[in-house]
Amino acid sequence: MTRTATAALAAATMLAAGAASAQGLDRSGQNIGIIFEEGDYAELSLGYVAPTLDGRDDNPLLPFENQTGDVADNYFNGSIGYKQQITDAFSFALIADQPYGANIAYAPTGAPGTEGSLAFGGTRATLDSSSLTAMGRYEFGNGFSVHGGVRAQQFNADIALNGVAYGGLNGYSAQLDGDTGYGFQLGGAYERPDIALRVALTYFSEIDHDVDVVENLPAALLAGLAANGVVLPPSVPSQIEVTTPEAINLDFQTGIAPDTLLFGGIRHVMYSDVVVSPTVFDIAVDPATPNSTIVGIDDSTTFRLGVGRRFNDKFSGLVSLSYTERGDDDLVSPLAPSDGSIGLTLGGAYNVNERVTISGGINYTKVGDARPETGTPDVPFASFDDNSAVGVGVRVGVRF
Repeated sequence: MTRTATAALAAATMLAAGAASAQGLDRSGQNIGIIFEEGDYAELSLGYVAPTLDGRDDNPLLPFENQTGDVADNYFNGSIGYKQQITDAFSFALIADQPYGANIAYAPTGAPGTEGSLAFGGTRATLDSSSLTAMGRYEFGNGFSVHGGVRAQQFNADIALNGVAYGGLNGYSAQLDGDTGYGFQLGGAYERPDIALRVALTYFSEIDHDVDVVENLPAALLAGLAANGVVLPPSVPSQIEVTTPEAINLDFQTGIAPDTLLFGGIRHVMYSDVVVSPTVFDIAVDPATPNSTIVGIDDSTTFRLGVGRRFNDKFSGLVSLSYTERGDDDLVSPLAPSDGSIGLTLGGAYNVNERVTISGGINYTKVGDARPETGTPDVPFASFDDNSAVGVGVRVGVRF
């Protein structure tokens, strides 16, 4: 299959990862497909995702139940990459992307029947990240190759915990400003060009960040701490360590008929590595147990499978399915109110000329039902059912 279908496959991968991220932090899928492109090559990708996460307060302790309204904001996500063939055996690539993100906000409520959450009204979480990857690939000449490199990553976040479900933490907020942390990726691949076969396995390391935090403490929390002999001002600065997760990508493609490509992959992300434990929050939740985390997300495994078809020298199309496993139960963090997903992507690519290819597509993802809770004991305060996300994206690739 020609590079047209390969470009369409890359666009579909971007869309599937972006739309599925309505249920997690993943925004890019950490795609390194550019390192396998032929010759010197550059690409620009842009996606737009519109998730819908509607829920309702659902706990017998609440005096009334309300609809939360849509708590997820729409977002753009982009990446840019450049690959250069240095020698017949060695190539080099630079990739800039936005690997992780979050945009969650619960509307407050003051009366029965109004839209907004009594349990979580005013709770919000925003996370923005950027990453620059430098990597090389060496081909041994027998179909096998190795690839790897380093990754610089930066993030910042703003978190607020509001609503009666948070008890004494109602009104707490934290601003996190992360430094630039460094990690690596390492992998190998096997290819047979005569049947368009490629199998690639890549490991992405976790990245540790020294994060400057400012915690803003509600009056009830300050009074409770003072009663135990801990006197603090309303705003407390500190520095903590936050780790972004390690991940493993397994990607494959193979020709199954003339001009027809079967492709897919598995991505496993160790979100249990992510512990956000500001100093005062940690003390307030459980002084005897360190590393209480504001955000708790289960490890995630996503499967993709699709078929691409070249219709002529100019145009190719594809269809792809994605599935993200649910957690052990449907209890989740209010800052990530979904559990698992299943999605469908339709994409296409058009060869403008020998140098330029434009590809894009649309993704629909059905987001798994979930019940947000705030910690021990595990008591849900809301239910989120029948939600979804729609993503569209475009990619322009240029050969030199």
